[in-house]
Formats: sequence, structure tokens, C-alpha cells
Amino acid sequence: MSGRRRPPACRLAADVRASSVPWVTTTRAVARVPVRRALAAVGTATVLVAATSCSSSPSVSDERSVTSQSLSHTCDQVQCAGTLDGAAYQVRLPSHWNGTLLIWSHGYRQAQPAPPDFSPVETAATAAPTEDVAKALLDQGYALVGSAYAKNGWAVDDGVKAAEGLYGWFTANEGKPARTYVWGESLGGLITQTLAEKEPWVSGAAPLCGVLAGANQTLDLALDGAFALKVLLDPSLKLTGYTSYDEGVAAWKGAAKVVSSAATTGGNEGLAKLLLVAAMVKPSTKTATQDGSTPTSQLTAEATALLTGLGYGTFDRWEFEQRVGGNPSTNDGVDYSARVSAGDRALIDALAPGKLSAWLAAMAAAPKVSADPAARVKADALGNPTGNLKVPTVTMHTEFDDTVPVFEETVFADRVKASKDRKSDAYQLYTAPPAHYTAAPYGAGHCNFTTAELTGSVKVLDQWVRTGASPWSQQTIADFGSPTGLDLAYSPPPWPGSSTS
Repeated sequence: MSGRRRPPACRLAADVRASSVPWVTTTRAVARVPVRRALAAVGTATVLVAATSCSSSPSVSDERSVTSQSLSHTCDQVQCAGTLDGAAYQVRLPSHWNGTLLIWSHGYRQAQPAPPDFSPVETAATAAPTEDVAKALLDQGYALVGSAYAKNGWAVDDGVKAAEGLYGWFTANEGKPARTYVWGESLGGLITQTLAEKEPWVSGAAPLCGVLAGANQTLDLALDGAFALKVLLDPSLKLTGYTSYDEGVAAWKGAAKVVSSAATTGGNEGLAKLLLVAAMVKPSTKTATQDGSTPTSQLTAEATALLTGLGYGTFDRWEFEQRVGGNPSTNDGVDYSARVSAGDRALIDALAPGKLSAWLAAMAAAPKVSADPAARVKADALGNPTGNLKVPTVTMHTEFDDTVPVFEETVFADRVKASKDRKSDAYQLYTAPPAHYTAAPYGAGHCNFTTAELTGSVKVLDQWVRTGASPWSQQTIADFGSPTGLDLAYSPPPWPGSSTS
């Protein structure tokens, strides 16, 4: 849920060992898996955790057909910057304004330095996801604004306030836009959708790789992963109620060592338990550096996503619980056995015959976690899209996201379908990676989009708002232009444990 290409992810670079291992028949993505070698590579890998947020749309007659509109240029002829309500902001102005304002919301930023390098937290403002994207949009005549947030962490309320302040600043100092689009990535995608459902001045929205299932459902899933790890591998792991950030960091480090030990010295039983933990949360099978084309690569990717989720279940949970005054998460009533697919069962049984039933029974019998009702209500206010769309909305997600799972989009789509109006106003786009890579150019990894994809999503939204005509496939392909990972045939999987999974 972090900002551009610095996801709150655990990067696991596989150090593949050459020792021979038994082959195990499986019904997973590959037919035969050298399981011990694959997960041993995961276990001996380097673990890295980086910092890991109404009115109808304007009709054709409302948009004023602005092609070149004057700006006040009160700061600088190219760029303005400053501080507003305790947060740094940035404004980028084109030479000739097309009348449209783009308000950018960045992704999750750690409240305190995170392991392993404990780099200083980010507080800078940016008006676009990358400089190349900013230049491309400025050339097209867009005015760009963006802000840091008054506080880091799960700063949805801070992000909404920052965007509202920027809109007010811009209209007071530069001019009233003919159209205002909100867009953002990761936690910023959740901020974007929250703004779009709240503010009447929003003309269109583009939440990218967004936390569109909302705060509570997302953190409940993080709890599921931590719970399984606690029951199966690390009884000392604390699930909620951390007293300090440092306690959460220490818990994550201890659990990461347990995962490594299970992979390297835990034998087949340790590997089977890790696979059962993965079955609970359905982690991504590819990352920006693991293409999933080999058993080792696929299982390394899954472990990366597992440990990312554990970050949200430990030190990031501490920050969140401070915001809402208690634990907002629950796994009461969860049937974990229903999340184990036939393929998962076959592989786990092959590694540890006769063990699965006992492990699932242990998970069923273990004490569950109940949410503090008041904290859950407060958490719900920190971002929970309703699906009742007010304006044209274009989402975009990589098909393999190890930080904000792509099935967040499924939840959002289901909410839109269940809403009473404007069901057609969600156009969801997905990007797929190449079959083989060492560094994915797009389609895998958190918010790993190209400049063409990012500017293309804005163009699709702009045409929709200006013309009132819903996007269509061939036009979208043209809008994205140069070769990208755009996959118009893709449909994301269901949320783990849902009735359709």
C-alpha cells in the first residue's frame, strides 16, 4: 500500500541450493514440484520489508470544451510548493491549461522507520506517480497537484483532508477547474475512492492498485495469515494489542525467522505447514522479481506476500490500532478449512501424510480474535468504499500484486453491482506481466505500471467524462498506446473464503 515502487513488501531473493530433493506430484500451477528445494530457497533468502491510503459527472454541456484556459500562476510559472495544514504540497502547472485538474494521492508511508534498513520515513509531496508521468500529463495540458499527509501510516482521513485543502487552494489561487479528477495508488487509491464518494466537485476517479475492500476487510485478512502462522508455527506470535512499534517490529522479525527455519530445517512437515498458511490468504504467485515460472520462483513469491501481510499484522497493526483506539479486526466464525483447495490438499498430503486434518482441527479449536466494536466502527471510517459511485471510475491493478491483492478489485466490483445506481460507472483494467522476466516491466509487483499505462488510465477517464460515453475495448487499447501489459480478458479471483472461492 505504499508509494511508487516502494511497496510495504518483503522482498525475498531466492538463493537456490543445488542439493537433490524429492519430487512431489501436485495439482498446483506446475505438475511436479521440487518442494523442499523451492521453499528452502525461500527460507535462505534475504528478507526485506520496506515501508508498507454527491453529484453526477459533468455532461458534455457542463465541460465548457476548454482547450486553453488561463491560470493565475501565483507562485512560479512552472511549479509551486509549500505546506498546507501541516503537510507539504506540490503544484505543477502546464504552459497551456486544458481546464482539468488532477489531484494525486500517494500510497502508504511508514509512520516510523521499518526493518531491515530503517530508512527515514518519507514526508515529501509529489503531484504525480513519477516524473515521466508528470511531464507527459503537463504536455497534455493537465494541472497537477499532490500532497504529503499530516501524519504517515493508515492516513486515509489525513489524505482526504489534504486533497480537499489542495482543491480549495487551487480554486482560490489559480482558477476553478472545468473538471477535477482524483487519482492515487495503493492506500492513495482508497483515499481517491473515498473522495469520489464524498465530494461534489469530483468529476471522475482513478483508484490504482487500491485498497478497495476497505480497511476492516483488508486487516481481517492480515489477521488470518498471522493467526495461521501462530497456530501452526509460532505460538509466541502476538496477534493484536501491541504496546509499541518496536514490539511489533520484534514480533515480525521473530516470525520471519520461524518461516525461514520451517523452510530450511523443518523438513516436509515444516514446508507443508507453510503451504497451509498460504492457503488461508491466497498470496500472489508472482512478484516484480519472481516470475513464477519455476517452483522455486512461485513459492518464493508466495512467501514474499505472506511476510508482507505479516507486516500489516504486526508493526503496521500497532499504528492502526493507535488511530482507532483498539483492535478493529476479527476472525470470529471463520471456517479456515473451506479455504484449502483440492490442489492445496493434494500437495500438503504428499508432504505430510495424515497431518492436514489435525492441523485444521487445531486452527478451528484455537481461540479466535474478537474486534473492539468501537474500534471497528472507527476503522470503517478510515476507508470503506460503498460501491455507490457518483462519477465515472477507472480502476487499474496488476494481476499479481504481493501487497494489495488483486481480489480487492473483486470486492469492489461486487459492491458496485449491488448498488442501486450507476452500476456501469466502474471500468476495471488489469495488466499482466510477460511470461519470463527478472524484473517485471509491468503486471507483477505492487503498483508496477508503465508511464503509458498510467497516462492511458487518465486518458480513458478523461474521454469518459468529456463525452459521457462509457469506455470500450478498442479505444482503451489505443489510449494505452505503446506495448503494455493491458489484459482486457482478465477477471480477478474471489476474496479468500468468499462463497465463490
